Formats: sequence, C-alpha cells, structure tokens
Amino acid sequence: MGNSYAGQLRTTRFEEVLHNSIEASLRSNTVVPRPVFSQLYLEAEQLPLHSAGRVENEEEEDGSESNSPLIPYQMKPPPEGCCTTDGFCQAGRDLRLSSLVSEPLNVAPGFLLVGAKSPSAPDTLLVCAVDRRFLPDERGRNALLGFSGNCIGCGEKGFRYFTEFSNHINLKLSTQPKKQKHLKYHLYRNNQGQLVRGAAICWKGLETRGRQTVPNPSDGHAISDEHLLNPAVTAHPGLPPGSYTAGSPVGPIGQPHLADLRPPLTNGSHTPLSQNPLPHTAVLSNGPGRPTVIGTLNAGPPKKRHKGWSPESSAVKTPPASSSSSSSLTNGTKPDHAPPESLSQGSSNPHSPPGPSVTVPDQLLHTCRLQPVIFRGHGSLPQLSGKVCDVQVSSLLQSCYQNSQALPRVYQHYGPSPIQPLSVEMQILLTVYYLVQLGPDQVPLIQDLEQIFMRSWRESHLREIRQHQQPQPGLSLPQAPSTLPGLPQAQVLTPSQLPWLAQLAASSCGEGVVVQEEKVSMALGLAGTFTRLMEGRLAHTNYVVIICTAKGQETESCVVVTGKHQCRILVEGMFSPSDSLREISQQLSSGMTQELTAFCNSLGPDGDVDVLLGGAARESRSHPPPLSSSQESTGDSSPRDRQTDRATCSPKEPATDRHTDSPKDRAESHKDSCSEYRVEWREVRPIQLAVARKLLSHVCAIADSSTQNLDLGSFDRVHFLICVPPSEVTFQQTVLHLWNSGVLQQLGLEQECLSQREAEHYVVKMDQEARARIDDLIQEAHRNSNTLYIVVHDHAHWDISSGPYGASVGDSGGGLVDSLLNSLQIRDATNILTLHVTSFPFALQTQHTRISPYNEIHWPSAFNNDMDLYHEKTRYFGVSELLDSTRSGSGLPLLRYDSSFESMASVLEERFPKLHSAVIRTQVLVQHYCVALMAVSGRPGSGGRSIHKHTSVETLEIVQSLLSSAQRCPTHHGHMVLLRIPSLALAGWAHQRLAWVRQRLGLGERFEIILGNPSQALSVGQSFTERIKAWLKIQETDWVPRTYLELEALPCILILSGADPLGESLPRSLKYCDLRVISSSYLQRTSLEEELGLAAYLMRVESQGSQPLSHVPGSDLSESDRDKRRSTDNEEEERESALKSELPGLGHFPPPPPHSAPQPLRPFPDSRLLLPLPPPPSELLLGAGGESPPPVLLPRALYDIITVCDEGGLPRCTSFLPHLSVDWASSFRPLLSKMMTCTEQSLYYRQWTIPRPCHMDSSNRPAEGRTDNFHPRRLLLSGPPQVGKTGAYLQFLGILSRMLIRLMEVDIYDEEEINTSDQLEGVQYHPACAPWPIIDTLRSMPFDYTIHNPKYEDISTVYCPDYYPNTDGNPRRKEDVYLRRRTARIKLSKYAAYNTYHHCEQCHQYTGFNPGYQMYESLLHGFTFSHLLLGEEIQLYFIIPKSKQHHFSFSQPGGQLESMRLPLTSDWNPDCIKSPIFTPTTGRHEHGLFNLYHAMDGAAHLHILVVKEYEMAVYKKYWPNHIMLVLPTVFNGAGIGAAHFLIKELSYHNLGLERRHRLEGGGLPADVWPFIIVSDDSCVMWNAVDLDSHSASGPVERNVSLKQVLQHMEACPDLTQYGLCGIRKWGSRSPSQGKGGGARHEEPFSRGHLHDFLLLNVDLTQDVQYNENRFMCDDVDFTLRAHSAGLLICRFNNFSVMKKQIAIGGYRTFIIKTKITDVPTSIQPSQYICAPDSKHPFLATPAQLLLEKYLQHTSQRLFPLSARNYTHPILSVDCYLNLGPEVTVCFVSSRPHSINISTAELLFSGLLLCFCDSFVTPGFLKKFHFLKGAILCVICADRSSLRQTVVRLELEDEWRFRLSDEFQTANAKEDRPLFFLTGKHI
Repeated sequence: MGNSYAGQLRTTRFEEVLHNSIEASLRSNTVVPRPVFSQLYLEAEQLPLHSAGRVENEEEEDGSESNSPLIPYQMKPPPEGCCTTDGFCQAGRDLRLSSLVSEPLNVAPGFLLVGAKSPSAPDTLLVCAVDRRFLPDERGRNALLGFSGNCIGCGEKGFRYFTEFSNHINLKLSTQPKKQKHLKYHLYRNNQGQLVRGAAICWKGLETRGRQTVPNPSDGHAISDEHLLNPAVTAHPGLPPGSYTAGSPVGPIGQPHLADLRPPLTNGSHTPLSQNPLPHTAVLSNGPGRPTVIGTLNAGPPKKRHKGWSPESSAVKTPPASSSSSSSLTNGTKPDHAPPESLSQGSSNPHSPPGPSVTVPDQLLHTCRLQPVIFRGHGSLPQLSGKVCDVQVSSLLQSCYQNSQALPRVYQHYGPSPIQPLSVEMQILLTVYYLVQLGPDQVPLIQDLEQIFMRSWRESHLREIRQHQQPQPGLSLPQAPSTLPGLPQAQVLTPSQLPWLAQLAASSCGEGVVVQEEKVSMALGLAGTFTRLMEGRLAHTNYVVIICTAKGQETESCVVVTGKHQCRILVEGMFSPSDSLREISQQLSSGMTQELTAFCNSLGPDGDVDVLLGGAARESRSHPPPLSSSQESTGDSSPRDRQTDRATCSPKEPATDRHTDSPKDRAESHKDSCSEYRVEWREVRPIQLAVARKLLSHVCAIADSSTQNLDLGSFDRVHFLICVPPSEVTFQQTVLHLWNSGVLQQLGLEQECLSQREAEHYVVKMDQEARARIDDLIQEAHRNSNTLYIVVHDHAHWDISSGPYGASVGDSGGGLVDSLLNSLQIRDATNILTLHVTSFPFALQTQHTRISPYNEIHWPSAFNNDMDLYHEKTRYFGVSELLDSTRSGSGLPLLRYDSSFESMASVLEERFPKLHSAVIRTQVLVQHYCVALMAVSGRPGSGGRSIHKHTSVETLEIVQSLLSSAQRCPTHHGHMVLLRIPSLALAGWAHQRLAWVRQRLGLGERFEIILGNPSQALSVGQSFTERIKAWLKIQETDWVPRTYLELEALPCILILSGADPLGESLPRSLKYCDLRVISSSYLQRTSLEEELGLAAYLMRVESQGSQPLSHVPGSDLSESDRDKRRSTDNEEEERESALKSELPGLGHFPPPPPHSAPQPLRPFPDSRLLLPLPPPPSELLLGAGGESPPPVLLPRALYDIITVCDEGGLPRCTSFLPHLSVDWASSFRPLLSKMMTCTEQSLYYRQWTIPRPCHMDSSNRPAEGRTDNFHPRRLLLSGPPQVGKTGAYLQFLGILSRMLIRLMEVDIYDEEEINTSDQLEGVQYHPACAPWPIIDTLRSMPFDYTIHNPKYEDISTVYCPDYYPNTDGNPRRKEDVYLRRRTARIKLSKYAAYNTYHHCEQCHQYTGFNPGYQMYESLLHGFTFSHLLLGEEIQLYFIIPKSKQHHFSFSQPGGQLESMRLPLTSDWNPDCIKSPIFTPTTGRHEHGLFNLYHAMDGAAHLHILVVKEYEMAVYKKYWPNHIMLVLPTVFNGAGIGAAHFLIKELSYHNLGLERRHRLEGGGLPADVWPFIIVSDDSCVMWNAVDLDSHSASGPVERNVSLKQVLQHMEACPDLTQYGLCGIRKWGSRSPSQGKGGGARHEEPFSRGHLHDFLLLNVDLTQDVQYNENRFMCDDVDFTLRAHSAGLLICRFNNFSVMKKQIAIGGYRTFIIKTKITDVPTSIQPSQYICAPDSKHPFLATPAQLLLEKYLQHTSQRLFPLSARNYTHPILSVDCYLNLGPEVTVCFVSSRPHSINISTAELLFSGLLLCFCDSFVTPGFLKKFHFLKGAILCVICADRSSLRQTVVRLELEDEWRFRLSDEFQTANAKEDRPLFFLTGKHI
C-alpha cells in the first residue's frame, strides 16, 4: 500500500520507532511523545510547505506560479490636508450607501452605480460610478481591461486607474488594489426611490452563492448554502468539545456574504458553462451536450489578457485579520430575514470552473434514499450538472478552513519569521481525525472542528502565543491539549504524506470514513463517489473525504456526507427556521404525510388505532366516564380566595372506590383539603424589589453623571409604555401583571384606568399597529417635557433585525423594533428612557451595541452570597440546574431523552426520506400520546394492556400523571403537560388529533387540550372555564382565562406553537415539559436556552427544608452509570411492570396497607415526587413536601450536545454563537469560563461578537474619534426566564415615580416633644411678640433639666424637681429609634439646604463643579495648637479652595496659615453672616446637606466641614469648593464628642489669635466676634412663627432662610452675655397647641437643652469643654455642665429647624465587631465587658463606646433599685451618661460655686463616678444620702487609678466591694480598656 511512497514503511524501522515511542511515554509525565506514524512518515520528505495563509490575488499579473511570499502593499501617502476618514473621499464628501439612500445622484451616461467595500469598514458600502464597459455582464464576461470611474461625492471625474481611485475614496488597502476584489455589488433604486444594494458583480463567475428559499425537488436545481453553517447534531462524548462555529463564507476581503446575493435571472443561471468544451479523457456525461468531467487539467491560469479563463485561485484566500474571520451563523442556518436567493442552474458551485463538471445521477435520491451533502474544502469544486436538486452543496467547511487561517495581526509580523497558520494538509488531516471519532449517529459540528484547529495551532506555537496573548481577566485561554492521537504538530506535513496519514486514520473506523485520493482532479473523485453511491458500496459509510494532490497544484479537498442520518440533519439545517416551517406546511397541505399517518395508525397485530378508538367510543356511550363534569366544576368545592397563598377545599370525595378509614384516620390524613393550590404570580418577592432598586440606582447614575443626559430634577411624573412581542397571551399576561401590581395607582393613573381592559392602553404588541402608538408617545413626550417616559422593551431579543434590511427583503415583521425604538426621535428625546428586558441579552452585547456596559443590570445569581440578604422564600431552578441534574449522580435526572421514541422516529425517518423530520417526529409523538391515552383510560375495546408496547414508558408516565392528578385531589386540581411543537400547522394537526382521541375515549371532561397560537387568544372549554372561575372566586359571567398563568391547577395538555417562545409564563402546575419535537438543527445559545427556559421553575424554600437541591428531583431508581441515567432504557422493565398493574383503569386502586413501611409510590411512577408513605390525595398535587421542577424530554441529538461541558467547564450551549444575527469577531478567541459573572460574559460578547448586516446594531457605528456609540438613556435588564423580571420592572416604575416626587420632597422628622407636662403654666415671662429676650427676665426663668428632644426618647431622664413622668404614656422604644422615628413628607422650599445631587445653574459656582473651580485649586494648610487635656500639640489641616482664601490670614500670600478671620461685633452687613458655621460629618459625602447657597439666600458666609482624616479625599471630591477641617488621625475612630471638642477649642484658640491681631492693630480685643455656629449635617429647612397671622389653632409657621434666622439671632441685644443659644426642633403640631389639643402658652424664649443647631460663645465657654471621648449624648452632657457653670442658655422658640431623615452615615452609626474578623457579628451587650485578666474575645471597638453601650443596655441589672424609680434617681457627678430609659439620672457638679438642684431631701438609688477629678472629695460625697443597697459604679482609665480613687474618696467606709465586682471593657491591652468597679451601699 505504501511501496511507492517516499517514506515507505519498513518492518525494522517500524519496530524501532514503536519501541522508542513506548519507552518515551513511560518515562515522561508531561511531554506528549511523538506519535509513531508521525515519526515514520514525516521524516521521509521535508518539502517546503505551501503557505495556506498567504493573501493571493484572483489573477496573476505575470502568469508566474511562484509561491514566494507577497510583498505587503504600501499605499501612496495621501496629500496633505485631505480627508482620510473611512467612508469619505479625500475631498471630505460622504460616499456611504447608508447616507446616500435618498440623495439624488448625477450619474454620467454609460456609467453604473456600484458598491465598493473597504477592509477598514467592512460593513459599509461606498457608492462609486464606474463605466459599464469595464464591468462584467451577468455571466462574468465581456469586461474590458482597465478602469474608468467617477467620484460620486465630490464629482471628480476621469480616474483611469483603480489604484488612483481607491486612494481617492480612502479604501486603505493592504494588498494590491484590484477592481475585482473591491467592487462588489450593483446598486439600484427600489420602488420607493431608495438606493439599495443589488446583485453581486459577477467577476469571473464568482457570482452569488444562492439557493431557492423553498426548494422544489423536481426543478432540477441544487441548493447551495454558503452562508449556512453545519447544524450538526452531536459531537463525540469523548472528544473535548470545541464549542464555536466557524463562519459564513469569507470572500477575498474576508466579509460574510449573506447579503452578497443577486435577484434571480431570467434563465435562473448565475454560473456560466464553458464556452468551449474541453477534450475529455473519460466519458462521464449522461447525455449529449453536457460538459465532461475531465478536461485539460494541467492548464494553469492564463495571462491577464486572457479573460475567458475563470476558475478560482487554487490557494485559500485568507481575509485580513481586521475583518470578520468567523461565521455569521452558529449552525449554518440562514436567518429568516435573508434576501431571496437565486438558483444555480446546472451547477450549485458559483466558484466552479466552466470546464470540468460532474453529472449527478438521475435516480440518486430514489436509489440511495438520501440527499448527499458536499462540503467544499480547499480549492475549487467541480461544476455539477444533471439532477443537482438531489445534492446539497455547502461552503461551511471551506469557511472554517479560511477562518482558521486568518491570523490576527499581532501574529502576522512577529519577529524575523511570522507565525504561520495551519497548513492545508494539516487542516485536512485534522478533519479526517475528527470525522473518525464521531459516532454512527453523530453529525459533525463545525464549531468543534474550528476549536480543534485552534488548539492544534496554539500547541504548535505556544511559546510565541504566550509572548503576545495575555489572558484577559476572567477569560480562560484554551491550553490546546493534544486531543487527537497521532497528529503531527511540530513537523511539516507534505501533500504526498497527507493521503497516507489520512487513510491510516480512517482505517480505525472501518467503513465509516473513506479517504479517497485523486492524483488528477477533484471531478474524478466526485464522479467515483456518485458511482459507488448508486452501486450501494457506501451503504455503511458516513463520510467520504476526497483529497486531490495533483502534481504542481495546491492540495484540494472536499467532504461528501453519505450517512442517511447525517444527510437529513445537515440538509434540514440549511433551511432557515421560517423556511423549515413553510416546508412543513407545504408537506402537510400537499398530502405527502398520508402514508406516514396510515403507517403510524397501524399497530400491527394489535389492530388499527382508529378502529380501536371507534370501539372505545361505542363503549363510552354506554358507560359514562368515572368523573363527570358536574362533579368537577360544581358541587361543594369551596372556591379559593384570590389573594391568599393557600386555599382549603371543602370536604368532598371523588366518585372512586377508596379505602374506608376511621374518622380519626380521616382527620389525620387531611384527605378533605387541598393545601397545594396557590396563585403566586401576584406576589412581589424581595429580590424583585432589590432588582427594581438596582434599576433605579442606574437611572440615578445616568442623571448624576457629568454628561447631563438625564435631569431627573426637571420631571414631576412618570409615564410608560411596555412593548411586548406579538403574542396575545404575552400581551394579556403583561396587562394582568400591570393591573395587579398597583403601579397604575402609584403613578396616579387610576382615574384614567378603571378596569383591566383599560390597562391595555399601556401595553403594546410589536406588530404593525404599534407604529401609531409609538408615534403618539413621541409626540406626547415632545409636548410634556416635565414628564419622564419609560419605554420598556420586554423580550428584547425577539426582533433584532435591522429596519432597512427587513424592508429590503420584504419582511413585514422584521426590523419593526429597530425602526421604532431606535429612531432618531426616541434617541434625541431627553425625556424618554428605554429599558430593554430579556432573558438572553447575548445578541444585544456586540461590538456595536447601543447599551453601555455600565447600564446593564443583571439578576442576582443564585450562587451569589448576597442572595441571603433578600430573604427569598423561593429558589430558582433554571437551565444550569437542569444540566446539573444530569451530573448529580443520584436519582433520575430532570433532563433526559426518550430512547423508545428516538428509535421509532429514526426508523420512520429512514423509511420516509422526503418528509421533514419535524413532521415525522410530531406524528410519532402524537401517536404515542394517543396510544398512551387508550392504554391508561382502560376503556373496553381500546386495546387494553397489549398496546402499551406501541408507546414509550415516558409517555405512559406523563399521561398516567395527567389523568390521575385531578382524580386524586378532592377539588380536582391537576397538572399541565406542555407539548412544544414549533410549526403552527403541525400543532394544529396535533390538537385536532388529540382532541378527537380524547372525545372517542370519553375523557372530554377529564382534561383540556389547549392550542397555544401566538397570534390567537387563549381558548378554553366552557366547563373548564367555570372550574377556574370557581377556584379563583370570579363572579363576572363573561370572564375567560387569557393567560397560561390563570390555568393554574387545570389538568390540561398545552400545545405551544410558534417558531420561538415569546415570553409566555407557565403556571406552577406544569408537571412535564415535552420538547421531543423541537429542532436539533439550530444551535445558537439563545434558541437553545429559550426552549429549555420553558421548564424554569421557582421552588418554595420552605417546602424543601434542609433537603439539598441536587436531591430534589430524585427517584428511587438510582444508578451510578452515567449512560444509564440518560435514558429510560434501564428502568423500562420495572416501570412498565408498575404501569401494567394499573393500566385497565384509573378508578380502581388497591388501598395501601395501614401503617405500611416507607416505600415509593409504585402505581404512579413520578420522577418529580418521592413520598415516604402513600400520601393523602391532596399531597399528590405539585409534589407536596417534595416540590421539584418539571422533567424535560429532549431529542437525543440535543441531549448529547448540551449535556457535555467544554474546556471552560460550561455546558456546550453556552459556547455556541449567541444568535443568528451576529458573527464571531475571530476564531482566535478564548472560551467562556465557568467562573465568569454575568458582567464578564457581557464584556466577552462585546469583544468577540460583531453584528451582521441584518442586525439592528450594524449601523450603530461610533463617530470619528470615539470608540463606542452608546445611547445615554438606554438600560438592559437581564435575568433567567420565568424568574420575575416583569414584576421587577413594574416595581421599578413605581419607585421611580415615588423618587421623582421625593426629589421635590424630603422626609422630615415630625415628632412631638417628649417629657412634656400637661399642666398649663400660668406665668408668661416674655410677650409672645417679643423679638429678643430680656436678659434679666431670662435669668429669672427656671432652667428646664428635662430633655424634650424626641431623638433622645431612649436615654435616661434627667431629674428635675418640678417634673413628674407620665407613666400612662406610650412605652419607650428600647433601642435604635434612629431608623424608626416618625417622619412627614415636606416639599422643599426655596430656602432649603441640599446634598450633592442638587444641580442648578445658581449652585454651580457655589459647589465648584463649573470649569472655573477645579478640584486642584484647593490647598492643604497645617495648623497647630496645644491643649492641656490632650497633653500634646494638635496638628490640624485645612483644605482651603483658592476662592475661599480671603477668609484666612497667612504670613504671606501662599505662606503659613496664621488664623481664620473674624468680624467685629460692631460690623453689620445685610448680605453677610458673621458667625463661622462648622458642620461635623462622617459617612455622608453624598447625602450631607452642605449646599447652603439657597438656605443663605445668596448671603456671604463661612462654612467649614469637619471631616475625619480617612474621609478627606472623598469629601473633597464631592465638595471641591468647600473649606474642610481635617481631624487628626487619632480621631478616626472617635465619636461626635471629639469633633465638637476640637471645633470649640480651635475656635477659642483662633479667637485669641484674632484678638491679638486686633490689639496689635490698636483696637480693643473684646470687639472680635466670639460666636460660632455648630450645625448638624441633616438640617434642611428653617421656619419662623408668623406672629402677625393667626389661625384657629394658633400662630402659623412659615419657611424662612437661614440667613434671616442667623441675622436675627446675631442682632440680639447683649448677645455676648449669652453662653449658648439655639432654636427648637420642628414638629407639625402647633407650638401653641397642648398635648391634648388644648391651647397652652408658649414662651418665645426658654432655658433648657439645645441640640442640632447651636450659636456658641467660645469666649464665655472657655472653661467648659465638650468631652472628646463621648459617642452619645455629648450635647446633653455639655449643656448640663454649661448651666452648672452659670452660663446663660437661651432657646429661640419662634424659630425651628427641620431635620431630614438620612439613613446613611452619621455619628450614630456604630459597628461593633470582634478583633478576629472584620465582619460585624451579633454581639450581646453583656459581652461588651469582661473580668480583668480573663480569657474573653476582645472587640475591635473603642473602649468608651463599649462602656456607653453597656451602660445603656444593662443598667437595669447594674442598678436594680433605680429601674422605673423617678423619686430615687442615680447621682451622677460632673458628667451625664445614658443609663437607659428606665433609669433617672440626677446631675450635680462638684465645681465650687456651681449651680445644682437641691438634693437635701433626696435618697439616691445609686452613685456614678466617671473619671472624677480632684474637685470630688469625701466631704462632697457625704452631702448626699443613699438607699440601703444602692449601687456604686466607679469608672477609671486603668486599674491603679480605680484603686486610688476608692482610697482617696474613702468609699470603703460606706460601700462594700468584692473582687468579683471589678470589670473592664472587652478591649485588648493595647487598645487601653476602661475599668469600673461596682459596690453596694451598707
């Protein structure tokens, strides 16, 4: 066999090589040894490899056949100043066809308009005018040499050279300019006058590769589908799957040729026959005048002057790397919106030379019963003649070869020797190896072969690739392991070696793959293959690989598919989905299926189905069915409340024989109730609200961006329109969700929408009637600029066709979405926001997408740990979980196939080769259901048990469950069975057939059969409608179900038709999902997951308990063998025996033995349900206690594909091309990774997919200088099917509307003052109209120790002799009332303070966001001062914008900061505020109300933000024009006390500096203004009591500016004698209205506690400091100490401050966590302290905070006598600490001359000494009296100080201490814990 081969096989050489290979493999663990055959045959010849990756020209300039590499073409540099933009000429005029569609063009006589393509703009056609004499005719002839053209843009004429012309129109070529390569299409004007692309220019016979849309077997045409990738069905399980398809055919410039089609010509021929028949050496033609097969094969291409020669170039034409190098289709299927394709008469190969031809035998299809498929490979394919309709020709393989040789640019010029692609010979050998490994029933997948090429190439150049390709984050680069044994990788494979190695590889599979070597021509090989087919010698052969290695020529190849199963799948896959449906309808209407129907009806010896059904019908008339309609629809069944989760059905026994239990047993078994019936599609789940909020946050992000594309502040209401696919059920389903969601009420549309029918106004089906609705919305949006319009595009992946493209091909439905939602009117409207919603966003994520990746919202994944935060009561079970069930290893998987069905369908497909497989499979499926119904019904005369063998176990199980479910439930709730039949014609036939069988069997009232037609409304029988109305308690007489959701618990078979599901949701009662009829030909990720998504299911978590999800769909039949779990073969015997025992009827079941042992329910095998005991009937519905998703039955071919994982660990379906309308950008792409998130997958598709011309995003090209063209107001919500996206976006509409209202309103704390006395005071100190207090009168007023601020409702009451608490009031809240306080919605006034989200023209300069105030214009200045309490110098930093430097003094301009300028007391300016405003803040850089521009009414003021050091950068970012005081680093973990302390002490220090400057200037130091303002960061508005206007309830408050409030207070007489001033907190209750509603006197001024907004005299309060260690109640503590020091405190009650509720940040947000982990955990307050030196988990929290929180929560145990004992308070010396709301604290000061209340008659229940200083003496403490058993608590900084304090104060004289009463805060030693000691009074 190999004697003539140069590297012939010798025995000794073979043994030596084999021995060396085995030894190398044993010694090596990592390196793959060279295969034996590679060593033998690759060392013989080392011929130079003809590079298959070079760019070849169509014609040789000099006739030379040299294979030397071409020199890259260098374009002439363009003239200076000319335009070089793609699509424009050098004069700057637009040449793009898309721009000149409607423009009038001046074309000179004799010139034609043609379209040119540029590699730099592959999807753009440039319009040119070319002399028709230089263009070929329709047969590719009669074109003159040379060129003559005019520029249609600038009008320049007379271009005589195409090189010159290509430079002028900016083609930017990398190869020699050729008119044949770049002038591609004729252009013409259509009926509308628009310039459109026409037929391709037929250069040398390279015309359009076309086929007839609906082929006619008798017309003598061959269908050539160069655009269609192989929809192969399965790959070998053992082969590591390559999951990406190759591309559509790539022409000389590498572009997909989907649109390169010509309209049919008169003679139907595009391929010219040879004008001069060549002499032949073998007569293979079948008649006179037909061309011969063999011609002058050695004739090479003639010189350029010979224009009659037109074969293809023998070398593979490699497209540039910049163009698309992969397929436009995943499965090779033509999109539905492709233009009409023409036929090629006499030849199906447009590239064929006119000379040699091959005649297709006339009786090929009849004789062989198959239609062979010829895959073009390398080189040209001979012309076909004869009955070419019996042969299919595809360029799929050829495209794969070309794409795999299109190296990216980065590899083309690497180093001195460029990286070479795979050679032609290596590609052919890899193809043979791949075909050999396929099983007998498997069909090749082009995407697998492409990945094999990629892995082989990567392995060959691994070192070079690693230097160039850095794996992207989250993307896995395939490592290209050697998957095919014996492949020569490192050696050069020569043409002479190729046939030998290919035949050796094919020998391992017997006759399955035949390699045929031809030395002369490809035509001989094809002719021989046809001959052997006719002779029957290829009956057991699936593939014939023809390799032509003619001497002196490039290697040529093709693959002829001869397997019957493979040919059928491949041929059907060449039809588009719409063509397939039309073909099916034609076969049904033409009567071609009659023989098949008769064959299926015959049951052999068991009779005929129709005859048996006739007998059953006669019996059913004499014996009524066991369950009548009246029993099912009426009776005593209790209807279910529509709003409840569960319904309890009334006691009712079905009319069946049952085991009679005792009353007790009956009560225990709950037979009389059905607790499984739920209508859950009306509930809003927490995760839906979370997604709605995510949508809202993205909308806010658009509004907050610097692009100002959305101004939310300008909208006052929301309007919306929901666009859905043209499905009536989907339309009604969306209307139902909308009506029940409450969104219409939230948007204020309830008056316009009073019924569900009127709610249809807000939902529109995307059909031709939608155009008027969209136009109305656009006009309405134009009129109402204050309304935000939301266009929701649901099921957005349904129609992504380009509008102009759909119109050009005459598709009325295609492109409608593009023409409406992508219109300029919607894009440019600033008040229209588009939300795309889809379960399959992949086709919308391309390189030219309109949606920014930042505007994508993905549904939270079930694998995300954050899912626990949503408190979901459901768990989603989708496509990935279905696939996981096949690998779980336990139980019967939910995803499976029916082997019996597949076997029967396979036999019939072979018997009826002309019928479409969908017709055959539907006939078999319906017949299975008919026979199963006959078998299960148990009717006499219906065949009985003998006919069960004519159906499958799976079908029997489905029918058994369907009929038994309603009978077992007391209210006759049942299951739904879904039959997915895409063809409307087949679905209608199946519906009629099943309904007829049901009627014949007398089962008309047992279950309903529903035909789901997208274009028709849902139709349900009247009796079943009445049953549903009773369940749902619907009273309307004309009500009918309009959605599948309303069929909950209705026993029915739903036949869902339509090419694709259109978003219809299915009820939870769906029990089985039968997809056995769906097509196996269209392998795109979207279509596959869309079909599998029908079975998506939301499981109730509470019903699962702790049972793992992987065991939910379990069964008692557990097999470890994976193959056994795939099918039902291994369980047939057991399950058939279980079925046989119950086939006679449903009404008689043996009663279960009482107290039987746990066992599975045998009479009704159910893979979804495992019950430990025979359950009561109600538990059989929906799998009580074991709820699981519906099992899915798939075609075997699809099952084998999608259950295999690729190298990335993902199912195969995720690696397919996303959609028919997109292409892979390159074959050299990484695989998707299992660890990718949804966001990373989106980025992957955005990088590696490009839209085809038929895609609506293909025209979305970025403008010059930009890399993207995103629509700024477009969002994408993606989530798995059936997960609840509709409810999420409806909730989004509601909260968006509320947010717009909230933008004009804020939540203001609206609380009544606490601890107020009901007694009316009779003394009025000041007149109600007094503008300012009288200082002497104010001093005579008593100080009110009681705290009235409602935010302190949970703290200890301060003892006051004149106050007695009201014990009958509402109970106090224990803790954290911060988030639960009462608020009121108040509209913002024009004097409000704003956060960073406020943007108006007036505020731009104030906030610093305009270009004049950039962030870098702020300077950092240090400031140092010392303080005795801190013991060291304090280093502070000021961030001072240059615009605010005039407020400060510097040693020199730009020098050292000296002080902050202060005004004089005598200064007065009506537009200026004298007091500096300090606002301490933390965690509120976005939400803090620091914009005081409007509040100050434009007045000049000094505002300083006091921030922590670690927050400095973020505050500076958001408030670049604000002065900031940065606290020292040591205060990063401090509380509000530290901020107040430093503000006050810094201000006092600065006051001293300013007084010194004043003194140096000759003035009086006392003239310097001593006041500062300390304001909370949540003060939003200020009010003043209008004394002039009175109402019935008293004076009225009005909003005033902060400027008015401060100027009034600063103008107060003798203000410098006040230590502290403030205003009251606002409340909606009138200040003059008593608590019980009666009037009471309100003093305009009072003395008491001040909060939130203070005017502080830093001079008088110099001796009273804030406690820098305090976290809580520091203002209460400071006020008490200031009053005891004799300072005058005044509250202006005629002013009030409104505080906004801000739930984010603030000083009251404390996080207590352990030092072991940073994650906050639940720690009890008792764990905040521990015994000293004990082993206790330490906390990473400041000691002072732990102490304060401990005292707040545990004071009842620490001071037991003090709880609820107001008359015996706890004595607290020199400080106030919160001991909880149950305890009263009496504050006293130990300072000399301090003001204290009289305590002579008080008995204290406790004593609190906290950091007491030397003023506290034993004599001072002896003034106070304590109850026996009173508790003492002494707090110190360390243990030694604690003991010294006890000794110094002689506490042991009156207090008893124990060693166990000493504690410390739970801090580590390095964190300086606090210590305290407790004792009991003796």
